[in-house]
Amino acid sequence: MWIKVCGLRDVETATAVADLGVDAIGLNFFAKSPRSVSREVAQQITAALPQHVESIGLFVNHSLDDVLMTATTCGLDCVQIHGDEPPEFLAQLKESNPQLKLLRAFRVGDEGCRDVADYLATCRQLGVCLSGCLIDAKVAGAYGGTGHTAPWDLLADQYDAARWPRLILAGGLNPSNVAAAIAKTQPFGVDVASGVESQPGLKDLSLVRRFVDEARRSQV
Repeated sequence: MWIKVCGLRDVETATAVADLGVDAIGLNFFAKSPRSVSREVAQQITAALPQHVESIGLFVNHSLDDVLMTATTCGLDCVQIHGDEPPEFLAQLKESNPQLKLLRAFRVGDEGCRDVADYLATCRQLGVCLSGCLIDAKVAGAYGGTGHTAPWDLLADQYDAARWPRLILAGGLNPSNVAAAIAKTQPFGVDVASGVESQPGLKDLSLVRRFVDEARRSQV
């Protein structure tokens, strides 16, 4: 089970989280988020991470140049596009930096995965190969980090794992529900932010440890 902890804001916490056995660290560049981080600090974090832990930058409606510059400056392994960007934006990213891995976040509600299917179909037409799809809860006016869970039953029924990129489940996950979420949706990986915090933007390492343990145990 691939595990990502998102919203790290300082080197000490990021390296401590990495030592707990996660596969990826998320760095949030969305200025309106309580988990946002500057390029300077993000660069320090990526430099301090062990090689086996991926650094993934989260972007919400940033310009193409901003995403590319930040990825290069901060030494990101992957970028996670989390806003209203069309498939053509991803194609431009790939054309500008073919080595950069891409995750696309989708906010899914009771309407199910219809919009996801349409978006991915356009990506295929444009030749865009995604490393994964991160599915978050759909909450009006929010781009993530709300603590609301995604519709697990709908995902289990509608997510086309055979044809679509690898499913990374997000949205309201925490140490108490991650095992049930994995059992229901059978994702490639899980992503957590608010579910391992003592307050917005402040990670609780004991909660991170519990989350990792529960996620690892669920794949047995």
